[in-house]
Amino acid sequence: MDYRINTIIDHALAAGRITGTVVIVYKDGEPVLRRAAGFADRETGDPVRFDTIFRLASVTKPIVAATALAMVERGLIGLDDRVSDHLPWFRPKTPDGREAPITIHHLLTHTSGLAYDPALEALPPERAVTLGLSQTDLDFEGNFSRLNAIPLQFEPGTAWAYSPAIDILGAVIASFHDGSLEEGVVRHVTGPLGMDDTRFQVTDAKRLATPYADAQPLPIRMPDPWMPSDEAGWTIAFSPSRIFNQKAFQSGGAGMAGTAEDLITFLEALRSGGGGILKQETVDRAFSNQIGAIEIPDRPGVKFGYFGSIVDDPAAASTPQSRGTVRWGGVYGLNWFIDREQGISAISVTNNALEGCMGEYPDRIVAAIYGA
Repeated sequence: MDYRINTIIDHALAAGRITGTVVIVYKDGEPVLRRAAGFADRETGDPVRFDTIFRLASVTKPIVAATALAMVERGLIGLDDRVSDHLPWFRPKTPDGREAPITIHHLLTHTSGLAYDPALEALPPERAVTLGLSQTDLDFEGNFSRLNAIPLQFEPGTAWAYSPAIDILGAVIASFHDGSLEEGVVRHVTGPLGMDDTRFQVTDAKRLATPYADAQPLPIRMPDPWMPSDEAGWTIAFSPSRIFNQKAFQSGGAGMAGTAEDLITFLEALRSGGGGILKQETVDRAFSNQIGAIEIPDRPGVKFGYFGSIVDDPAAASTPQSRGTVRWGGVYGLNWFIDREQGISAISVTNNALEGCMGEYPDRIVAAIYGA
């Protein structure tokens, strides 16, 4: 495995597709590969280290989901609770104009009717909705109450769409923790696990990796703001400076920064049954299909749980991963999975958007782990 993965890393760095990376793989609770390579900042020559801090983008989501599930276990919230009961200002409408009965379960599974629609950010400034990666000075209510005037894309529970639902879930969590999502995440997840660098702020700016944007012939230092090309498969704007803005709402869907070592600690906690932050039965439920017969558009062979997508049919999903593998990524350049059947937890972190998340690199890392 070491040779295969290191070859993929070396080739990606030599070709310039990846600027810096950390890959960590655990098998049955033991590290079988740990590699930090390339540059945290290509122009200054600062190398990537195991304690390099990366913008996590959507790798924030499973951490916030685990926080919510820990609160469910403690009876603070319920999966069937209406979100409007916790957030009176959040009352979006169904396509036919009724108040939408969105629940915590709908938020966790992206079946709420919300969607990452770039048109929301393109509205006039007084109506525009920031979708977690872009710069803003608005708080949860100031930003997401604007969704009340925009019909949902579908009736909650009837379809699946990747969405800012975990941002709304973050607002629910924050309402129990003096308005701070970070306080809830630290109390229930990152604090108990010792994930000291995983926060909605940068714990040490000197260790923060510079983000790079896909370009030809080589990635470029990411402008602020940056919008990928239309054919890239991601249509939401990036703002690298957002992580330093203390006024911006703490995005439960995209707002954290952290290290690869912190992330593998989290993944291993889930793989091993909860790691003291969640009960085994909660993890088992979160790792199971929570959307029933609903299909995920353009993702054959997969379903969705509470932490990420679930491989339901490996052949249809074109993956060597076992049935039941939970996986997802982050558009700043991250990819992760947990294969409980094989006892594998793996994290691939880069400072390259979008290649490190949606390009060939993470797929080749996965293939190398399985010997494919």
